[in-house]
Amino acid sequence: MKPLLKKCVLPTMLFFVLVPLSQAVDNYKNFKVAVYVRAQDVERMKDLDWLRARWEVIEKYVHVDKVYLETLRDKIIPDEEALTNGKKFFENKGIQTAGGLGTVMSERDHFRSFCYTNPEQRQRLKNVIEFTAKHFDEIILDDFFFTSCKCESCIKAKGDKSWTQSRLEIMDAASRDLVIGPAKAVNPKVKMVIKYPNWYEHFQGLGYDLAVEPKLFDGIYTGTETRDPVYTQQHLQPYESYLIVRYFNNVKPGGNGGGWVDPFSRQYLDRYAEQLWLTLFAKTPEITLFSLAHLIEPVRQDDGAIVPNTMVARVAGYVFDQVDGFVGKLGNPIGIKSYKPLNSLGEDFLHNYIGMLGIPMELTPEFPAEEKLIFLAESAKYDPEIVNKIKGQLHEGKDVVITSGLLKALQGKGIEDVVELQTSDKKAVTKEFWRRANVWRSDKEIIIPQIGYITNDAWEIVTALSAGNGYPLFMSADYDKGVLYVLTIPDNFADLYSLPAEVLTQIKEVLMKNLYVSVEAPSGVSLFVYDNDTFIVESFLPHVVEVKIVLGKSVTGLRDLSGVGFFGGPPGRGMTPQPRGDKVVFNTFIAPHTYRVFAAEKAEKPEDAK
Repeated sequence: MKPLLKKCVLPTMLFFVLVPLSQAVDNYKNFKVAVYVRAQDVERMKDLDWLRARWEVIEKYVHVDKVYLETLRDKIIPDEEALTNGKKFFENKGIQTAGGLGTVMSERDHFRSFCYTNPEQRQRLKNVIEFTAKHFDEIILDDFFFTSCKCESCIKAKGDKSWTQSRLEIMDAASRDLVIGPAKAVNPKVKMVIKYPNWYEHFQGLGYDLAVEPKLFDGIYTGTETRDPVYTQQHLQPYESYLIVRYFNNVKPGGNGGGWVDPFSRQYLDRYAEQLWLTLFAKTPEITLFSLAHLIEPVRQDDGAIVPNTMVARVAGYVFDQVDGFVGKLGNPIGIKSYKPLNSLGEDFLHNYIGMLGIPMELTPEFPAEEKLIFLAESAKYDPEIVNKIKGQLHEGKDVVITSGLLKALQGKGIEDVVELQTSDKKAVTKEFWRRANVWRSDKEIIIPQIGYITNDAWEIVTALSAGNGYPLFMSADYDKGVLYVLTIPDNFADLYSLPAEVLTQIKEVLMKNLYVSVEAPSGVSLFVYDNDTFIVESFLPHVVEVKIVLGKSVTGLRDLSGVGFFGGPPGRGMTPQPRGDKVVFNTFIAPHTYRVFAAEKAEKPEDAK
C-alpha cells in the first residue's frame, strides 16, 4: 500500500467542507457522545464566560450527552469552585457529568508516571480520588494508570521478579488500595472505570493487567486513537480503531463503556474522521472526544495553513450525523475469531494488519472452541495447552490457521505431532507468487521466513518464488478430520500490503469460507461484517479502487445504506449481481478514504435463487 497523501482532503470531507451542517434538536439515536475536559481547562471554569464561549462553538456541531471533568493531570488539581461551576453549567444544560483523572506526573517527560512505591505520591493520588468521589457518581481514569518508574524504591520492590510481574502486582494493589477502595469509601455508589490506551499488546509490561483489573473495576473504556500509521512511534494500523473495541468487549462482556478518540498526529484530515467512524462501526454505545480545548481548534495543513471550515468539532459532528443514519440497521459485528490470551505477546498488533487486507478479525481472550475455523498468531503460545487445543479442533473436523510466528514458537512443543514442518532463521526474498500455473507479481520485494515441509504430507496453496526456488506463503496439512493451515508472515508486517490482490483472494477463500461475504480487492480495503446480512466496505487507499463483493447465490441484490452514492448511483439504489459458480459477484467502486454500507437482499425461497 502506497503512503497516504499528507494533504489529502478527500470526497467525503470535500462534501463536508462545502455543505453547511444543520443543527438537529435531538441527540444521536444509536450512540452517546461525551467530551473530556482536562484539568487545566476545568480550572479555567472559574470564569463562566470563558466556558460559555467555547461550549457555544462545540454544541453548534456536536450533540453531547456527557462531559468528563478532570481533577488531576500533571501537577494540576482544579479547586472546588472551578469544578462546581463547570458541573452546574453542564447539568443546567441537561448534560450528564462524570469525573476524570489523568494519573500522570509529567506528560512532557515521556508521560512520566506516578511512582506507586513512593508514599507521598500514593497519598496524593488517594486524596484526589476521595475529592473526586465526593462530586461524581462515575469516575474514569485516563490513559496513564500504569507505572514506568525505575527509581531506587521501585528497583528494590522488584527484587528478583521481572519488571512485568513486579508492575502487575504493584498496579493491581494500587487499583484496590488507592483508587477503588478510597472512592467507594467516600461514595459507595460511585462507578469506577479504567480507560485503556491503544497499545494493548504491551499493557502488562507497565502494569495494566487485563487478567485482573477488568474484574476489579466497574467498567472499562477503550482508547481507539490510531492516528497516523507511518509517522508516529507506535505505527498503529487504522483497523485497530475497530478491532480494539471488539477485543475489550470480549475481555469484559457488557462492561466496555465506549471508545475514545483524540485529533492528534494525523497527516491528513480524514484520518481523524476515520478513527471516529471505525469506533462506531464496532457498535460502541458511547464515544468520547478528547478534549474540549482541542475540539475548537481549526484543522491545519502540514505547512501550518488553516483549512477553511474544518474545525475539529465540525468534523466530528459530520461523522456522527452520517453514521447515526445507518448504524442502527447493522446487526452484531462478526469476524474470524482469534485467540489472544490475556497479557500475551507475540507478533505485535498483527491482527490489525490482517484486518487491513479485507479479512474481518474478532479478538477474544477465550479459546473459541465452538468455531469452525480460527486464526492463531504467535501470542497464542502463552497458553500452555495451545497445542492440545489445536489438536482438539482438528479432531472435531474444524480448521485452524496459524502464523509462521506461532509455528516457530511451538517447535519442539508438540506441533510436530500435527505436521512436521521445519522452521529456522533462514529468509527468502520474493516478489513473485505462484498457484496452478498463475504467477502474480508484487511491486516490491519482501522478506519472508523459509518453511520446509515433507512432500505429500503438507501442500503449498500459494508459493513464494525466489531466484529459481520457492517457499510456502500459505500451506495446508490434513490432521484427522480437520486441516491445519500455515500463513507465512513477512518480517515487516506492512509487506503484507504488497501481496497482489490475487494472492489475497487465495488466502481469503480459506479464512473467510464460513462468512457469507468476502471482497476481492487490494490491501487497504477492509470489510466489516454483521450478523444480519449487512456489511461495510471501507477503503483507506488514496485513490478510487474497484472492489468485487462476493456472496452466496441466494443473494439477489445489494442495497446501499450509506447514503453516499459515490460511483454507484444515487444513495440507496440496489445493485445487480453477476453469477460465478455457487457465488454471485457485485462490482463497485469505493472512493478514497470512504466507506459504503450494504444490506444483502435474498430470495424468499431457496428455489427463487436457482
